Amino acid sequence: MPRNATKTRRLVADGHTYRWTLRHRHGDGGSCRQILTLHRDPGGPLRIVFTEGPDRYVPGGALLGSGDVGHVGGASLNLHEPGAVRALLDVAKAHGWQPSDQRPAELDGWTLLEAAATLREGNAR
Repeated sequence: MPRNATKTRRLVADGHTYRWTLRHRHGDGGSCRQILTLHRDPGGPLRIVFTEGPDRYVPGGALLGSGDVGHVGGASLNLHEPGAVRALLDVAKAHGWQPSDQRPAELDGWTLLEAAATLREGNAR
């Protein structure tokens, strides 16, 4: 049975519980975006956005899985996997995002992808 796209998923990291969702959106000009949103109480949401572009892919066709993002011929993640979400969370925190910050934050997912994929690969071993 497919996941309910509006229902949040639970992720426990470093003793805190986060709720997360994944959405597919179309931007100006019809470009596809994957938006991973993480929220911890207390704290504002973190949106990690992957927008399609040259040598980058996000879901939008039959050849890709619904959560796949990556560089053509390079690093990739499946954003439906809790381990991938955890890796992105850890890298976002390493880049200065503070989960307790009350303001919403948005990060370009492409700036986090390489480090998160490397972290994910290391944790999978």
